[in-house]
Amino acid sequence: MGQQQQRPISNRPISFLNRNGLFLLLLALLVLLGVCLPLSEFPLFMFPNRISASSSSPPSPSFVVSDWRDYTLAQAAKFVAKNGTVIVCAVSYPFLPFLNNWLISISRQKHHEKVLVIAEDYALLYKVNEKWPGHAVLIPPALDPKAAHHFGSQGFYNLTSRRPQHLLDILELGYNVMYNDVDMVWLQDPFKYLQGSHDVYFMDDMTAIKPLNHSHGLPPSRNGVTYVCSCMIFLRCTSGAKLLLKKWVEEIRSQPWSNTEAKKPHDQPAFNRALHKTPQVDVYLLPQSAFPSGGLYFKNEKWVNETKGKHVIVHNNYIVGYNNKLKRFQDFGLWLVDDHSHESPLGKLELVQEENNEEKKQKDERVKINENRGQPNGTFL
Repeated sequence: MGQQQQRPISNRPISFLNRNGLFLLLLALLVLLGVCLPLSEFPLFMFPNRISASSSSPPSPSFVVSDWRDYTLAQAAKFVAKNGTVIVCAVSYPFLPFLNNWLISISRQKHHEKVLVIAEDYALLYKVNEKWPGHAVLIPPALDPKAAHHFGSQGFYNLTSRRPQHLLDILELGYNVMYNDVDMVWLQDPFKYLQGSHDVYFMDDMTAIKPLNHSHGLPPSRNGVTYVCSCMIFLRCTSGAKLLLKKWVEEIRSQPWSNTEAKKPHDQPAFNRALHKTPQVDVYLLPQSAFPSGGLYFKNEKWVNETKGKHVIVHNNYIVGYNNKLKRFQDFGLWLVDDHSHESPLGKLELVQEENNEEKKQKDERVKINENRGQPNGTFL
């Protein structure tokens, strides 16, 4: 009987080796991904607790609490900026419902993704990033979230005096920046009104009615003082805008807070002084019909009717106190949180509203400023 023919070794089955080879290949790929992907700038790896819109699982609190303290302004601005622009507010935890209301109005204009919340305390930093990862940053030192931030208080001064430095830091990073107080509501897209290529855009804070075709230069002063509003500003990343902000910082530092009634400073007078001391800066006064003060919009029904359809951003100033501002928004149909929270990137925040009840009582007991003094002193954060 003939000898059995042997197959060449190259044709023998080596399925065992193939399986091991495949296993080693997959293992090497997993190691490679584990090293490279955390270094990626892709948002899902930059913020591992970001979840998809369709997911019902909440973000991981352990990540938020352990990592958001190390989140820098440069990282945050890079993450949120769109077309070289960042929309900024600075707010403390007690006013989270007003932040949510503002965000709803911005989301209706499709600009919410470029919003960066500068949290003035860790409670707000964690809450915003829990709901909306990457959109809040804290620039140390943190302020006391229980300190009074009503107009004229040292807490208010401590908060607002930091504003120009925050804005300057963002400009130095190479971005344009729009600043808003959160007691504002967007009715239309304000970016359509930023005509030309000026350094700085702002709104007047006076109640006197201007003609529809009024000048867009720095408004004339009253007794040597202008009342340009520091609560809604757009700054292009230019040397002129940076010069103005540096002067604004200097003016604030030259007038520290005092407890005497006549010397309770805040950032707005310093902003107006800075404007007068930097005449080389190219400024643009936004149209009053589109950007009215609260003293005009909420108190002059005739003017509101005559300019109907022109209003862009409404500012709830010329009134003091959390409850008073909330009620006024409700009375004018501008409190959106109750029925439209699903339109906010933060969603519904029922517990925050309850936690604010005691804070609101304390503020209302402290606030004794006469709102009819004739000064636009109703700003708060």
